Amino acid sequence: MLRVPTFRYLVTPTFAVVIVCLLYVAAVLIRVEADPLAFAVLGTRFSQGDPQGSEGYDGQFAYQIALRPLDAAPYLDVPAYRYQRILYPMLARLLALGQPEAIPWTLILANLAAIGLGTWATERLLLHFGVSRWYALSYGLYGGQLLALRTDLNEPWAQALVQCAMLAWAKDRRPVAICAFGLAALTKETTLIFLAAYMLYSLKKRMWRSSIGLCAAALPFVMYQALLWASLGNPGIGSGGANATPFSLVPLAGWLEIAQVNLVPFLLISLIVVPMSVLPAIAGIVLSLRDLLQGKDHPIAYSLLLNALVILFLPASTFREPAAMVRLTQGLAASMVVYGGLRRSTRVPTHSMLWIATNVLLIKGVAM
Repeated sequence: MLRVPTFRYLVTPTFAVVIVCLLYVAAVLIRVEADPLAFAVLGTRFSQGDPQGSEGYDGQFAYQIALRPLDAAPYLDVPAYRYQRILYPMLARLLALGQPEAIPWTLILANLAAIGLGTWATERLLLHFGVSRWYALSYGLYGGQLLALRTDLNEPWAQALVQCAMLAWAKDRRPVAICAFGLAALTKETTLIFLAAYMLYSLKKRMWRSSIGLCAAALPFVMYQALLWASLGNPGIGSGGANATPFSLVPLAGWLEIAQVNLVPFLLISLIVVPMSVLPAIAGIVLSLRDLLQGKDHPIAYSLLLNALVILFLPASTFREPAAMVRLTQGLAASMVVYGGLRRSTRVPTHSMLWIATNVLLIKGVAM
């Protein structure tokens, strides 16, 4: 006899996260009078070429690339930098069947699907490691996810592909993992941190076949950078967005630099970035180095270490923007919850659940 699953077994972290995201999208659509283009947060400085116009937010560049794939450069702040994040806008264009009026909707739908996919992959990873699947809520309901959903950003697909790559690697499906890492790099360049972590592990273990495969995963990204350089005059990886400052060479110098300008904003920003990013980064470095020094090698430990180190060297232009920090901390947050599962720790993933509180930034409008 065919057994129909009860509702209790259908309710999973992925189900809960998708429902929350749908309700959030519905609430925003009601507030913006059902205009999906409001999610792109267009600025007249770029959409209308007005030097004195409004700045908008980063999602507008994904929209412009999806709308006009070959002719979006005049509508981008730094064309090569924006064009390197090509997968998400192209996916939205594909889902829209090339219809311009449908693209604002498919940008939203694509990110809804990505958040669900990433949560599912995280859930399966946690089950694979033998811990509760419900810790995956810290991934799906992380503030950066809802920020990205609200503003048509690349992060949900970038991180979802990384989570799928980690799951495939854990299940010993290396070709799938390699493909997922390659696609993630074409979605957002920061996912190369995870690829580098798995490469370090493979080289350390002398897994030459896996090392060659991971090199192959980076090849499409490198070739695409060469194409951007030839067509736009510079590669995307070294450009940076408008008003970006270089990475600092001294740990946390970017954060402390804000205090040299004005102490009050520094203290206010610190109330956000210290518990959200700085302290977890330090904890991540301690946990991962302890494991690696004890010979407990694992690519997830390397992922946690590299993502934590990146936080310490972020530039002042990132530290002073809570929206940027919540976005850049996503890799650390995802690494931390999966690391907790790997070590079968209840403390690490339980503490990771505190990242759900980053949604306060959306409620207060800080990250909008």
